[in-house]
Amino acid sequence: MKIATTGSDLREILKQMPPPWVLVPTMGAFHPGHISLMQRARQCAGSNGTVVVSIFVNPIQFDRPADLASYPRPIASDLADCEAAGVDLVFAPTAAAMYFPDRSITVTENQLSQRLCGATRPGHFDGVCTVVLKLFLLTACHAAVFGEKDFQQLAIIRRLVRDLDLPLTLISSPTIRESNGLAMSSRNARLTPPHRADAPRIRAALLQAATHTIPSEILATARAAILASSYPLIDYLSLVDAATLQEVTTLDFPCVLATAVFYGEVRLIDHIHIP
Repeated sequence: MKIATTGSDLREILKQMPPPWVLVPTMGAFHPGHISLMQRARQCAGSNGTVVVSIFVNPIQFDRPADLASYPRPIASDLADCEAAGVDLVFAPTAAAMYFPDRSITVTENQLSQRLCGATRPGHFDGVCTVVLKLFLLTACHAAVFGEKDFQQLAIIRRLVRDLDLPLTLISSPTIRESNGLAMSSRNARLTPPHRADAPRIRAALLQAATHTIPSEILATARAAILASSYPLIDYLSLVDAATLQEVTTLDFPCVLATAVFYGEVRLIDHIHIP
């Protein structure tokens, strides 16, 4: 497995590696969900292609400095996980290698990013779009794999690829969950034992709400089930059109019930599809 820490090194190494090049963009702190993305990338690249994993905690997508400062960065174990997963190339740049000190260009999406996570995290998706476009350009990847857990992010990246005519294929991979239903996330490691024990209620609340067919009842049921515990604080809870991410009042189209919940300083997201 090769490692690059600058864009120029990355390009030089890729010249010697066989296509197709399949990228898995990450911020590290790997769990089985990340490993599943690498495995999906290997399937897409085939035994003769190249799987590239980026490990970069992107500072411009964090709206809370404390969240950026506390984000885990276990680079040694992450590299070991990449090696074990059969990754061919890891791109692990510093912020200085990714951004000029006087950078003045940002990529902005102004429709899908206005609700859900975008409504409560100003500038977050500008940072996501900017770094993802840079990674696409730096790697010249033929395909990229994203997890469905961050479904709003996936929808926005699809729009980025579509609107900018980027010559690559986006591949989605299902959410990986713990045995108790909690969506796997690097942030789970920061939960206190009581919070970690309580957090599966998020998934349970969404599933309970999905048994209803009236939007107001869906939302009320989910909210009541989440707040039945004294631990969580709801950041948002929304029922949206799965394609446009606009809030809905009828179930005429496939919908998504999505939430973000705080356990102390730890923010967890989850969603379910409602046909």
